Amino acid sequence: MEGEKQQEPYVGLFADGHLILWTLCSVLLPVFITFWCSLQRSRRQLHRRDIFRKSKHGWRDTDLFSHPTYCCVCGQHILQGAFCDCCGLRVDEGCLKKADKRFQCKEIMLKNDGRALDSMPHHWIRGNVPLCSYCVVCKQQCGSQPKLCDYRCIWCQTTVHDECMKSSLRNEKCDFGEFRNLIIPPSYLTSINQMRKDKKTDYAMLASKLGKQWTPLIILANSRSGTNMGEGLLGEFRILLNPVQVFDVTKTPPIKALQLCTLLPYYSARVLVCGGDGTVGWVLDAVDEMKIKGQEKYIPQVAVLPLGTGNDLWKVQVTSKGYYNLRKPKEFTMNNYFSVGPDALMALNFHAHREKAPSLFSSRILNKAVYLFYGTKDCLVQECKDLNKKVELELDGERVELPNLEGIIVLNIGYWGGGCRLWEGMGDETYPLARHDDGLLEVVGVYGSFHCAQIQVKLANPFRIGQAHTVRLILKCSMMPMQVDGEPWAQGPCTVTITHKTHALMLYFSGEQTDDDVSSASDQEDIKETE
Repeated sequence: MEGEKQQEPYVGLFADGHLILWTLCSVLLPVFITFWCSLQRSRRQLHRRDIFRKSKHGWRDTDLFSHPTYCCVCGQHILQGAFCDCCGLRVDEGCLKKADKRFQCKEIMLKNDGRALDSMPHHWIRGNVPLCSYCVVCKQQCGSQPKLCDYRCIWCQTTVHDECMKSSLRNEKCDFGEFRNLIIPPSYLTSINQMRKDKKTDYAMLASKLGKQWTPLIILANSRSGTNMGEGLLGEFRILLNPVQVFDVTKTPPIKALQLCTLLPYYSARVLVCGGDGTVGWVLDAVDEMKIKGQEKYIPQVAVLPLGTGNDLWKVQVTSKGYYNLRKPKEFTMNNYFSVGPDALMALNFHAHREKAPSLFSSRILNKAVYLFYGTKDCLVQECKDLNKKVELELDGERVELPNLEGIIVLNIGYWGGGCRLWEGMGDETYPLARHDDGLLEVVGVYGSFHCAQIQVKLANPFRIGQAHTVRLILKCSMMPMQVDGEPWAQGPCTVTITHKTHALMLYFSGEQTDDDVSSASDQEDIKETE
């Protein structure tokens, strides 16, 4: 009995050791597996980035394709992998290196191989044709089989069945499809390159071969705009056009991108700006700089995506106060609106948090929730109260007495805050429609964040201060939030002067007439003046 009692502690200690060992294994093994998987994933990412960097394709990786996809190399169905946003190739990660060597991407310029510059053949890619596409030969639907099948030309977007593909079709001349009048052909750039070597600049004669309807389109998009949807939009345009026509303004400044217009005939280029109000103003600043450089004949016509932004251009000059006033005044180009007060404060808070973690602000619902949070917070805190005691306002040189406001908004367009007709208002207090061609700015005031919310849901009208050609606002003390076209900052004592700057030639769609178009002509091209 005594021996058994002496063995019990050792048995218990042995059992405790097993328990500790299994506990350590259950904790450390998942940690080790997770660490090993992360290490392998990092190695694969470095390998992919090395291929992406050296490749002529515009490779991008994705964790999940949006529709059934098959590898262009092995033909297997894949859920994740890489795709080229220029030619549309889709491959599995393991086949990436083979695809890079086997398939050629879009050529922005033709090689000088003795081939006629106006006889460019189709460039066929097999598989993953767009949904609801039809064969150019038999007119039946393509890509309907669950496998890698059928062909697509990466220039004209023509599709054809495997069984309908003939040798004559392989060597047929490509006409660039329905967007031929918007595409800059590789042959044109090759000819331009040769003409520049010969010191010739008669681009009009060269462009005459492309027809009178040829109006090449240049895309200037901000990849960070539109809840980070700009990157996908850039890829779509690279597939439809020549990749040399598509620019990300976060990587290539607009003034540099617009130099492509100098390689085109006079007054032929058109520019589509894809981004927010700040992007539009940035591009129009670059257009104005082309005038200063003496490139008036190359200035393009400008269109905006989304529509509804882009009206007059105004110069906003901010002169900070100080003992010596040695600082150079800040200058902004105002395209839509300027504001000081609660709406600028909400934009400033949102902008600060988005800069810290941009990936968290990819949902419009989440973005609106963040704005709602800061708007509710300001209703309680009222950081911008007693604005009338902190600022002086002058309209065309005449000082205006202000009531107890929290914000002032200077409008250059008819809409504000997601489509609200701020100047005209609602109910019995409606005012005449604001015109975009009268050279006047509309100036209104708000009583706080809650008042802004009431205006947006049409439960209240703003306090209308007046209209003017020149607006001058003097901030006498303290820091106040300000914004120009959605670009916010915190500003100390200063003088803000808004005056006419220039005008830009803008395009708009005349298929649907809006209230803003009632008083304007129905021309396709509308000159938007800027004060």
